[in-house]
Amino acid sequence: MTGKVTGDVMDGATGSGADPAMGGARTGGPVEDGVGGPTGGHAPGHAPGPGPGSGSGPVRVLLADDEHLIRGALAALLGLEDDLQVVAEAASGPEALAMARTYRPDVAVLDLQMPGADGVTVATALRTELPECRAMIVTGHGRPGHLKRALEAGVRGFVPKTVSAQRLAEIIRTVHGGSRYVDPELAADAISAGDSPLTAREAELLELAEDGAPVAEIAERASLTPGTVRNYLSAAVAKLGADNRHAAARIARAQGWL
Repeated sequence: MTGKVTGDVMDGATGSGADPAMGGARTGGPVEDGVGGPTGGHAPGHAPGPGPGSGSGPVRVLLADDEHLIRGALAALLGLEDDLQVVAEAASGPEALAMARTYRPDVAVLDLQMPGADGVTVATALRTELPECRAMIVTGHGRPGHLKRALEAGVRGFVPKTVSAQRLAEIIRTVHGGSRYVDPELAADAISAGDSPLTAREAELLELAEDGAPVAEIAERASLTPGTVRNYLSAAVAKLGADNRHAAARIARAQGWL
């Protein structure tokens, strides 16, 4: 996952007005909406705490990013904030889940693309297992489909990796307080792009076709006949204006629809 942590403050969010396409989230600012053993993981000197909702002490933060330099720099910068405490770090999706179960953070800051499971998948699991832990996504690849998936998974914050550590700290506080923050530019891109034209089955089969698997193998994995698979893939190719199913899969992946 590529990205950077900068010392510059991102231009703040001043947008207003909820957009139905964004799941009721007000872009550019918080909105109260009433939603409520790892390997390689790292907990920097802190024992498991009382968990979210204890009502005292700093906000307990989990950082998950597979780039060690970025994660370490961010942890150090957030550590300068008196009211924030990085209680655990992880380098993959499974490690993030294991650390969250052990350290029960108030806020999980998740990289979108991580080995093992992406940030949205982790956020979905946390919503079920640790509903009081609020998840947010930090990404260098903010495609429209990614934002839609994140909001559907209950993610409370969605920000680019170009955000400054100072601004990220403010957003963590916003998310911890029960509000939602979506980066204005990412939100505008998602609104203008619209929803995926693919049906759930078309997206599923395109994803199976991504690695070049033949139709017969895709059909077996999807428990469908080869002819049915060809029909679905042909429909997906036509909808995306692609030359073939492999190109269609690349287009859909780039848009965040897979």
